[in-house]
Amino acid sequence: MINKNGNIHSIETFGTVDGPGIRFVVFMQGCPMRCLYCHNPDTWEYTDNKEMSAIEILKQYDGIKEFLKNGGITVTGGEPLVQIDFVIELFKAAKEKNIHTALDTSGILFDRSDKYNELIKYTDLVLLDIKHINNEEHIKLTRHSNKSVLDFAKFLSENNIPMWIRHVIVPSITDKEEYLKELGRFISTLKSVKALDILPYHDMAKEKYKKLNIDYPLKSIAPATKEEAIKARDIILNELKRNLTLS
Repeated sequence: MINKNGNIHSIETFGTVDGPGIRFVVFMQGCPMRCLYCHNPDTWEYTDNKEMSAIEILKQYDGIKEFLKNGGITVTGGEPLVQIDFVIELFKAAKEKNIHTALDTSGILFDRSDKYNELIKYTDLVLLDIKHINNEEHIKLTRHSNKSVLDFAKFLSENNIPMWIRHVIVPSITDKEEYLKELGRFISTLKSVKALDILPYHDMAKEKYKKLNIDYPLKSIAPATKEEAIKARDIILNELKRNLTLS
């Protein structure tokens, strides 16, 4: 019997960018990182959230499942692995209903504990957000090291768990060629990557910061263009392919 509750920020019923098909997206509350470009600062703390059980969430899913073509449930945040026990309960219950499960995470809390072995039993896809491939720059960007993030990617690869790598292109921060090539080399070592999403940085969260009375840290940086994101993706993929050829 499932009796654990999750702290839920919100639910999006027709997500189209959070995994394959049309998704039921659960936004979890809480995140240890403070990424300079975060567009969900309202998910950082455990405030103004709603407690829901896995049964309640799946009941809501069942109410619209006919419209979720080729989709499933995606859990995102905040950082969903702050509440890993609840994510395990939700995904386990979802798999009992043959629902496709996707986890959108930064991997920042990964520690190779037994909980992660349990989690991947019920996880069909991981959307892994690599904020910065360089550790020092990652610390500047998020206040945390990227060592656990990269180790999580290796863990998923070792266990053949499908993953989509996501990376945000922020002008003057993540768009340097040396970093993009380094990211390509790292991805070339992973065997279960199914997609690479290179996303242009945007500043549409400025109003959220204003309402929350939080200073927006990147106000001097212009949003990245679609062309800049495409160029960055090409650099990453070319380096990835080059290293696969050499290996």
